Amino acid sequence: MRLKTALWVAAYLRRCQVEGVSAVVRRRGAEEAGAVFVRISRLDGTSDLFGPAPQSAFDAAQGAARAFAPSLAVQPALDAAVETYLAREVKFDPDVWIVEVEDRAGRNFLDIVAG
Repeated sequence: MRLKTALWVAAYLRRCQVEGVSAVVRRRGAEEAGAVFVRISRLDGTSDLFGPAPQSAFDAAQGAARAFAPSLAVQPALDAAVETYLAREVKFDPDVWIVEVEDRAGRNFLDIVAG
C-alpha cells in the first residue's frame, strides 16, 4: 500500500526543516494520490525540478516507494522555464502538488532516479 500524498508531503517538509532548509507547499493537490513536483530554488534565478519517476524506474525491490526524476533536461533551469513546465502540468492534471524548497546548494533530499 502506498503512503498517502498528504502524509508524504508532510514528512518531506519535516525532513527539509530538520536539514535547516526552507520548504513550503505551493500547491495542494489530491490528498490520496496526487503527483508531487519538487522545485529546488537556488535563489539565483535558477531552479531544479523533480517529478514522479517513470513507472519503468520501479523494480520489485522498491515496491510502493516514491521515486523522483529530473523533470527538465537541463538542471538547474531558468525559473521561467520551470514555471512554464509547472503551468503545463497543472493544466494537464489539477491534482498535482508543488513543493518549493529554497537551497543555494541545490540539495533535494529525494530518492532520484537517473534520467
